[in-house]
Amino acid sequence: MKKHWGLSESDVTDKSIYLNRRQLLQGVAAGALAGLARGVTAGESATETPAGGIARTDNPGPYTGNAPHWLQQKIKNTSPGKFNTAEAKTPFEHISRYNNFYEFGAAKGDPFENAQNFDTNPWNLKISGEAELTGSFQLEDILKPHDLEERIYRLRCVEAWSMVVPWIGFPLADLIKRFKPTSKAKYVKFTTLYDPAQMPGQASRFLAIDYPYVEVLRMDEAMNELSFLSLGLYGEVLPPQNGAPLRLVVPWKYGFKSIKSIVSIEFTSVRSRTTWEKSNPREYGFYANVNPEVDHPRWSQASERRLPNSLFSPNRIDTLMFNGYTEQVAGLYQGMNLRRNF
Repeated sequence: MKKHWGLSESDVTDKSIYLNRRQLLQGVAAGALAGLARGVTAGESATETPAGGIARTDNPGPYTGNAPHWLQQKIKNTSPGKFNTAEAKTPFEHISRYNNFYEFGAAKGDPFENAQNFDTNPWNLKISGEAELTGSFQLEDILKPHDLEERIYRLRCVEAWSMVVPWIGFPLADLIKRFKPTSKAKYVKFTTLYDPAQMPGQASRFLAIDYPYVEVLRMDEAMNELSFLSLGLYGEVLPPQNGAPLRLVVPWKYGFKSIKSIVSIEFTSVRSRTTWEKSNPREYGFYANVNPEVDHPRWSQASERRLPNSLFSPNRIDTLMFNGYTEQVAGLYQGMNLRRNF
């Protein structure tokens, strides 16, 4: 029997179809916007409606930025992956314009506005800690052995909004195996780029968190089949506001665990405290597993508003335990008190 989250490969929208559809929608939207009263112009960032949905936007074309040609070509050779969902994918313009990426600003539209000139070429990734192979590697060398696949995952924010995103990337476990962590490696620590010249949120005098941003997974979480390193979405290079050139995606956890613009992966024997855990441990626990029975102090987690939505179409749905991925991950937490270990 087909599982509620599953699709066969034949059910997944062909890449050429959804790209052609987006091009068609771009033309329709351009004509519609031309007839609207002045107030929103092409290139203006999305705004949040009173219900938290996205208001009018232009429809951006495929993002390439300064991504190297080899990466663009590699993404074009992406194959369908085995993890998909029958739920409607969130439109590209919402995924790319409604973001939490404090390095580029605290408002949802700030990352789109402030990250467009973000330089990701060249990009190095440091591998360190309890592993047989360590060092600093160019992104091309990191990616060279890995075939890319598309996985359509639900993304659930702790703020109780959600998306469905067609990510492009490869399993985190495949990368970890290459660097041969030793038996001392119990955790995997990820660090975001620290570059206040490019990331204005890091240069702000009023910081909500300490930088650089740090996230950590237990080794068994990192090796789980769902854990994914993404370099693209919707058939294109990952936009900077979504974490270019390399981000983590752990779909059974709240979105803040899926760290963006990774420059360092360290294998450790002791668990480091994560960025939000240090900033406000009462509100942001280490595990951050999606759990409709454990509320955040400011947001009920029993339901979520699926983007796009609006005041008159709130698009509110019930939240699923582990964001609907119980079959794949429940065993990781067997015997744990998930209310205490939130």
